[in-house]
Amino acid sequence: MITIRQHTIRQHTIALAAAVLSLTALSACDEASGSGSTTGTSPTSPTSPTSSSTPTSEVTPASTGVTIEELADDMRTAEEVVDAFWATHWSEYFTGDYSPPTVVGLYDGNDTSAPWCGDEPLGPGNAFYCPAEDFVAWDAGLMLRGAELGDAWVYLVIAHEWGHAIQARLSPELQAAASEPQADCLAGAALYGAAADGRLTMEEGDEKEIVESLSALADELAWTTTADHGDAFERIDSFDAGRLGGVTACLPE
Repeated sequence: MITIRQHTIRQHTIALAAAVLSLTALSACDEASGSGSTTGTSPTSPTSPTSSSTPTSEVTPASTGVTIEELADDMRTAEEVVDAFWATHWSEYFTGDYSPPTVVGLYDGNDTSAPWCGDEPLGPGNAFYCPAEDFVAWDAGLMLRGAELGDAWVYLVIAHEWGHAIQARLSPELQAAASEPQADCLAGAALYGAAADGRLTMEEGDEKEIVESLSALADELAWTTTADHGDAFERIDSFDAGRLGGVTACLPE
């Protein structure tokens, strides 16, 4: 049996509840000024997903200071951690065997060679779970911009899209009518469950990064709507439900 080493999310304080208070003040400033965030949300494991995390064309890191190589390393670790959580705990909540989605990983949404989901190409500035082909993928530009918030961003995006893959494996009565909040909840359950398992260490500042990332992933992008994803506070509430209550808290009553 392959043992997964303990991983640490690096970077910059505050418990989640206190960070929400900080976000409240920040959101008030954004609303008053009419501005807001415009940023968007495989390693070995017992059931290691197929992974291809190198974009099909070169992507310039722009002003983030994060290279594709550094980003890909964080992504591989995040994929490993999230996959290991679900592989370990699946049978505690669900029947049948767990199988991971295929990890397409990074792609360049501005390149014609970007992968397709069904009859639609994957566009720039987005992250996807493709139910038709059961894969997860994320635009390199989106991930590089989000990395400005810290590497907790990478874990959050991957855990959220993996949450959609988990939803696709559930019977209809376990799928919430609002799929996006449920995916946020499952992301919280997976990341904090991995921390409880000792596979992931939350350092000082990581929870603040998570709150900032959830805020950035809220409905401030062309491909999100309030009805689908919710605003920053709704996304934080959904994530927090999984953080505190685990997987069960994410399932319909």
